[in-house]
Order: sequence, then C-alpha cells, then structure tokens
Amino acid sequence: MPDLVRVEPVALLPTQAGCAVFLGDGQKAIVFYIDPGIGASINASLAGQTPPRPLTHDLYLQTLEAFGAKVSRAIIVHVENEIYYARLIIEAENEIMERKIVELDARPSDCLALAVRSGAPFYVVRELWESLEDMSAVLDEMRSGGSDPE
Repeated sequence: MPDLVRVEPVALLPTQAGCAVFLGDGQKAIVFYIDPGIGASINASLAGQTPPRPLTHDLYLQTLEAFGAKVSRAIIVHVENEIYYARLIIEAENEIMERKIVELDARPSDCLALAVRSGAPFYVVRELWESLEDMSAVLDEMRSGGSDPE
C-alpha cells in the first residue's frame, strides 16, 4: 500500500461552478470542485442530519451492509487536468464467503459522501499530496467573503 496522508473535510463552500471541497491534514488544504447536490448531501451528513428518505449514498451503504460489507477507506490516487481520481476500498465478510477486499474506481465526491456517512478514513497518496498546492489562503479568503476562485 502506498504511503498515505489522512485528510478530513475542512470546508464545503458553494461557488459559481458548484461546490468547493477543501480537504486538509491540519497543516495544508487542497481543493477540488463537485456537483452542488453532492456537496449539500455531504454537508448535511457532516452536520448529523438524516434525510426523511435514504439518499443514493445512504442506499449504497445499506446495500453494502445487507451483504456483510462496509467502506474501509477512500484514497485520492491521481490528478490529471484538474480532475481528481479516487479509489473506494470495501471489505466484505459474511456467512457465504471469506473476507474479501474490493477496490473500486470512484469519484472523490462519492468517496467523501460515503466516508463521512460510514466514519471511514479518507486519504491522499503522500507523493500526490506533497505535489498539490496548499489552498489554505484561498479557503481563508472564501470564508471571509472574498472573491470566488472559479
């Protein structure tokens, strides 16, 4: 397994282009942009709100649980042309099969939505993390009502 940096969602802020997701490790923050609907869903989950009916990510987690599986972790593994790529790691163990680990290609926004709902850790490959620009100043500017970076 590659060397990883554990990150947490620092802020999800609306922009003209959708939703800016800031992930940080306490020293640095990175940003990527997601659909505003998924951003609202993640924010609601972070705030401890439960929707009256299951949303797509809730349904996915319920389905995993029904099959004896859970989200183990999510990892941002690559960035190309400002598009982030992630892997979702699922562990399954039930009465009809031995323990199995499955790694799926996934959007970071879906990984984050699932991780915050399930309490699974979220990582960035260290080499990639170190190559990404620290966006803490942009976050501070957006929080203080500065201009939208998009």
